[in-house]
Amino acid sequence: MKTQPDIMKDIRCIVCGNTDKNQFRIRFEKEDCTVVECMRCTFHFIPPWYRKQIDYREYRTTEAASQVKSGNQWLKTEMNRRRLRMIRKNHKGRDLFDVGAGFGHFMLAGKNMGYRVSGIEIARANAEFIRSELGLPVSEGDFLKLDQSGRYDILTFWDTLEHMDHADQSVEKASCLLRPGGIIVIQVPQLDSVLARLFKEKWWAMGLDHVNYFTRPTIRMLLEKYGFQVRVIKSSIELKIIYNYVIIPKLKKRRKAEKSWTFAERQQAFNRLTQKPRWMLWIGMRIYNALYRTLSFLRIGDEMVVVAVKQ
Repeated sequence: MKTQPDIMKDIRCIVCGNTDKNQFRIRFEKEDCTVVECMRCTFHFIPPWYRKQIDYREYRTTEAASQVKSGNQWLKTEMNRRRLRMIRKNHKGRDLFDVGAGFGHFMLAGKNMGYRVSGIEIARANAEFIRSELGLPVSEGDFLKLDQSGRYDILTFWDTLEHMDHADQSVEKASCLLRPGGIIVIQVPQLDSVLARLFKEKWWAMGLDHVNYFTRPTIRMLLEKYGFQVRVIKSSIELKIIYNYVIIPKLKKRRKAEKSWTFAERQQAFNRLTQKPRWMLWIGMRIYNALYRTLSFLRIGDEMVVVAVKQ
């Protein structure tokens, strides 16, 4: 008889520090993982037993980088200007460090808007793309191993903190790297959002590569634990993600395709969608930003953007 694994082995809540196995309960079950809730502080996460299957150094492939390279770079950069305008409203500093830089288009937009940008990215293909194609300073590796000699006005975690097994240590390190009065800006999937509550375990943001599932109260508790004062929490919805991870899979299912789409295939599909004249894309971006502001105001989304100040 096969022994059932102890999924609660080495379990620990990053928000309240709870390690008592009896103080956790299973809340959602997926094909490849289980999401548990800390009964002391209500934080939801995937236990470390499952996380040993993930290696983020190969999180993106050279094929994915090739598809990103062939995409519309103007549009990718333009989509990040909204984020930077929001940052400018909350801090006037210019030294900006991006944690989990992805393919670097947020950094590029920041440079174009006058920021002194740098960042770190754990995926090898991403970091190589940022250095070779965008010419921007990015380190390759684990943020927790980064030298702490630098000091910054702004640290950003765009769709990054949900991937981190030791997110509490990352927030603590961010506090060390920020100057007094500096800000941390985080975007994460929001478990208590309208869409997450609606779809539950079928929510597209829930899966093995996302370890942390924050609500408004739990992200506030984590930040306050390390000396931050939360200034802004607002709903966010990235329509590109909805297109790539909701619309495309539904179309694929309708075509009765067997294998799931890779990131490279999703990016290729998005590239085809955005092969339009610049003037059409410009109008589209204005409509997109207006829709984003409206949905955010109505608190409709599946993510949240958090701005907190180092005390």
